[in-house]
Amino acid sequence: MSEGGAMGEKVRWGILATGGIAAAFAADLVDLPDAEIAAVASRRRESAQAFAERFGAGRAYGDWESLAVDPDIDVVYVATPHSAHRAAAGLCLAAGRNVLCEKPFTLNLRETEELVALARTHDRFLMEAMWTYCNPLVRRLKALVDDGVIGDVRTVQADFGLAGPFPPAHRLRDPALGGGALLDLGVYPVSFAQLLLGEPDAVAGSALLSPEGVDLQTGAVLSWASGALAVLHCSIAGGTGGTASVTGSRGRIDVPSGFFHPERFVLHRDGRDPQEFTADPGDGPRATLRHEAAEVMRALRAGEKESPLVPLEGSLAVMRTLDALRERIGVRYPGEEPAGLPG
Repeated sequence: MSEGGAMGEKVRWGILATGGIAAAFAADLVDLPDAEIAAVASRRRESAQAFAERFGAGRAYGDWESLAVDPDIDVVYVATPHSAHRAAAGLCLAAGRNVLCEKPFTLNLRETEELVALARTHDRFLMEAMWTYCNPLVRRLKALVDDGVIGDVRTVQADFGLAGPFPPAHRLRDPALGGGALLDLGVYPVSFAQLLLGEPDAVAGSALLSPEGVDLQTGAVLSWASGALAVLHCSIAGGTGGTASVTGSRGRIDVPSGFFHPERFVLHRDGRDPQEFTADPGDGPRATLRHEAAEVMRALRAGEKESPLVPLEGSLAVMRTLDALRERIGVRYPGEEPAGLPG
């Protein structure tokens, strides 16, 4: 809901930033009949104007502040690099805007806590854009696990790696931009494991670091008091299959590729034939952006301040794990406390 009154027939979106993920999100918004791209903002007005013309946005701003204070916007989608999430989302929340903020939520737990506190102080909606959690097939997988179809979960395995190579000047290797495999890619395996098992009781990790001090690849083992383990891997030094597997005491679920936006998964149960679950034909690799946008609009119309699919406590828990992993592997970003990561 905007500052001035009740939600209209269409939910009016503001898009902050004009990069690739912003364009993909805008393309999916165009397909939603109850969504309107009202405005877009960039630090370069030319970029904002070109984006507005491409996607039919009503207004283009050459600064973030103008978007944040626009009273004719119901919700802002923050699509900047994650090093700017705290500043951009915080600006919008403080101005009274509802916010959907790209993942990872921020650089560290302290910044995420600050955003959550701002949302609650200003009574605004806030959600991390963990599109995987809104994917219908992932929701089906979680429901099967929660219903005990494969018994007690013993292990979760997941990987996400890009082949590169990425030169030293690339944002993925820039400490000032929160570079490295863990925050950009590792947030997906960690979030997947915690979707199924909750926050781990212990965290271990090892990494190969670049000369700039960011992780080129990281391996993590998360463990729970129940005895469950998650074995996770992320990399910007080698492409992986994006596979995932959830093993229980009475069966297993395999996601053969792209577990963060799967096209199918296979349920294996002891003594039964494998059972395949497939995505609806319209749910292509980028359709989950549409699903997360629809979830935001549903929540806004219901007067909710957070989504039950992507709860704020879950995002805080993931950031605690990412902070713990960075502490284990020795990755620290400019401005973070030298004695340890905030939080």
